[in-house]
Amino acid sequence: MYGRYTQELGVFAKEEAARLRESGQRRSVTERSRALDLLEYEKGRCAKCRICTVRCQKFLISRVGEDWIFLVLLGLVMAMVSWVMDFCIAICLQAQKWMYGGLDSNVLLQYLAWVTYPVVLITFSAGFTQILAPQAVGSGIPEMKTILRGVVLKEYLTFKTFVAKVIGLTCALGSGMPLGKEGPFVHIASLCAAVLSRFMSLFGGIYENESRNTEMLAAACAVGVGCCFAAPIGGVLFSIEVTSTFFAVRNYWRGFFAATFSAFIFRVLAVWNKDEENITALFKTRFRLDFPFDLQELPAFAVIGIASGFGGALFVYLNRLIVQFMRKQKAINKFLMKKRLLYPALVTLLISTLTFPPGFGQFMAGKLTQAESLVTLLDNRTWAKQGIAEEFDYIGHSQAWKHPEVNVFVTLVIFIVMKFWMSALATTIPVPCGAFMPVFVIGAAFGRLVGESMAAWFPDGIHTDGTIYPIVPGGYAVVGAAALAGAVTHTVSTAVIVFELTGQISHILPVMIAVILANAVAQSLQPSLYDSIIRIKKLPYLPELGWGHHEKYNIRVEDIMVRDVRYITLNCCYRDLHNVLLTEHLKTLALVESAESMILLGSIERAQLQLLLSQQLGRPRRLEYIRKQAVAEKKRLSVLSNPSSEDSSPRASQEVRFQVRDTSLLFLLSLANPHRHASLVTHFPSPLCVLQIAEWEEKQLDEQVNFNNCKIDPAPFQLVERTSLHKTHTIFSLLGLDHAYVTSIGRLIGVVSLKELRKAIEGSVTVKGVKVRPPLASFRDSGTSSSENEATELHKLWDHHKSMSLPREHTPSASDEKSQ
Repeated sequence: MYGRYTQELGVFAKEEAARLRESGQRRSVTERSRALDLLEYEKGRCAKCRICTVRCQKFLISRVGEDWIFLVLLGLVMAMVSWVMDFCIAICLQAQKWMYGGLDSNVLLQYLAWVTYPVVLITFSAGFTQILAPQAVGSGIPEMKTILRGVVLKEYLTFKTFVAKVIGLTCALGSGMPLGKEGPFVHIASLCAAVLSRFMSLFGGIYENESRNTEMLAAACAVGVGCCFAAPIGGVLFSIEVTSTFFAVRNYWRGFFAATFSAFIFRVLAVWNKDEENITALFKTRFRLDFPFDLQELPAFAVIGIASGFGGALFVYLNRLIVQFMRKQKAINKFLMKKRLLYPALVTLLISTLTFPPGFGQFMAGKLTQAESLVTLLDNRTWAKQGIAEEFDYIGHSQAWKHPEVNVFVTLVIFIVMKFWMSALATTIPVPCGAFMPVFVIGAAFGRLVGESMAAWFPDGIHTDGTIYPIVPGGYAVVGAAALAGAVTHTVSTAVIVFELTGQISHILPVMIAVILANAVAQSLQPSLYDSIIRIKKLPYLPELGWGHHEKYNIRVEDIMVRDVRYITLNCCYRDLHNVLLTEHLKTLALVESAESMILLGSIERAQLQLLLSQQLGRPRRLEYIRKQAVAEKKRLSVLSNPSSEDSSPRASQEVRFQVRDTSLLFLLSLANPHRHASLVTHFPSPLCVLQIAEWEEKQLDEQVNFNNCKIDPAPFQLVERTSLHKTHTIFSLLGLDHAYVTSIGRLIGVVSLKELRKAIEGSVTVKGVKVRPPLASFRDSGTSSSENEATELHKLWDHHKSMSLPREHTPSASDEKSQ
């Protein structure tokens, strides 16, 4: 419409790319072969060694940049990190039990040891994390969801955060608090992938590509779950569900390969350390395979799923309620901000006091760790003896569930209730921690409760075809663990994780039924735990539309777009760029043909506009102007040094020469570097100097901008004004867009960013009975005010000169538009 091409754009681009690639390869091959030839002609003992070294380096550089080597390194490092952390956590937990058992003669000393140990570890974890990298606090999955969405979060993928996350998580889990490591391991794996990408970029420039790094981060999320539970298949599916709205199929093999290799090395290290005799499941079960369950038990499994859905929604709501309560209480919040270590210490003290085994902990198996509790809850044996529901057979760690005064049903109920609110409270502690494992254990306890109830109701088992099959409460525990974990995280892959954890797939049908029912109930009541944390932290993440929002199809882009768009025209001057950079802090600006036509030609990044302005008013042009002024000053000095009148005194001539040289010196210094020598002009004001500077800058700013050497995106993403909100949400999620321009027959009429889209989904005002956001009046106008107390005209002129200096890069605040 606006121009003609003598050749198709796609064909021309392919030919140009091929030509550049061939020329670059030819040049590099020629230089390398020439270097090798020169080495062969060199004399010396090390010539052949140097030739071999160069060839090995060439082979290494060409091979190290491949995907499979990166994924092997990622899986190997994460497996070693996971194994070392588990080893250290086990030592910490054993130390607590050793201290508790060594002081059995004095209950008070036992209590002090039981309480002080976790308080010290949690306090150290909170303090160490806060000092080294506060970004390591929490799960990490909400931040990874936001990062994979395309938003840059500062300092979240650095080596410093990696160290803080690993050490802080080890201390937090070693304290015995009801915390998990699945979420933090996703973050740790992503940190490891980011650090490896920076290292691998030394061997190949492909790792400097942003989209490539995003793909590796997606694979790293699968590795984090895979090496945490030794569940590669469930890890890949879980990472896709919790971190990605749309997943690229080409990343499947990367995730499966890295997660499988990491899980394999993780279990091999356990065998090498003689923790296991063979590579088996982490929590091995031995349910019967010939008849694992009867059809009459399916209603009980369905009840577990529905109840787990309500329980998962309640857990998310309780966790968010605790955080919001602490933030709304200004006095408490202000006090805890000053005493940052007081809150985690108090929470740890409360939880450890309630779990003290001789105290209230005897009613909730407080002596057992999370892993030991899960092993007993998934036990293959039925605790109720056949025919006698009141007598139970306790073996090993199962003895912790036995109490002389209350039966196991009371113990399980107290365990579920207490661990439920304790886990919701513990996950608010500012330490690296997750909530998957505590919820998993609570779900297993609820399933065990239902299973033991079924075993008590049917003491003779289920009669089928003349054969009696006893109830297996361990199978109910597996179903409950998968259902509650799936309800809290809004995932179905927890079923696969359970199969890989237990090593059996016999209960696949009841597990899938319970997980689907739990998700159906939980998703209709509350967001997932990770989406809830995203809302609490106000991360720039695009929420889902949710169920039953048919009205979203009736909302159009024209209802939510910003109409007052900041743009630059093709024939604008540098003064316009200067004003836009000073008043606006947008990442990109639209380029239109003219203010009358508003034809969208493309978009330009802020950095490119700053580069254009710096080239126009930068040091090279100033020096060029200085040279011209120096020549003119030299001519003037020659005229003043030879006065025509004989009556002129030498002293007057010397004063004139000094004044001119002083003015010229200040003028030249100011032009060369105005910010550095501004103090000279302030202390020794020269109206001539400042006037010349201002006049030169005014002249430069009035020139028309030359966009020939500027990088312009000729095809920014565009929408039409009748595009529905549902389609806009899908496009933003699929392509990872930050903003999109709204055009009508090529004319720019508005812009939609993540902020407008997010507020339209959440709802702000009502249009046609639907909550949407109205068009904004402006784009965060932020003018610059000049100083009011100006003494002289010279100061006013100098302030004007300072306002004309190059605008510096703006660091966006939390209130700035992150998506533009």
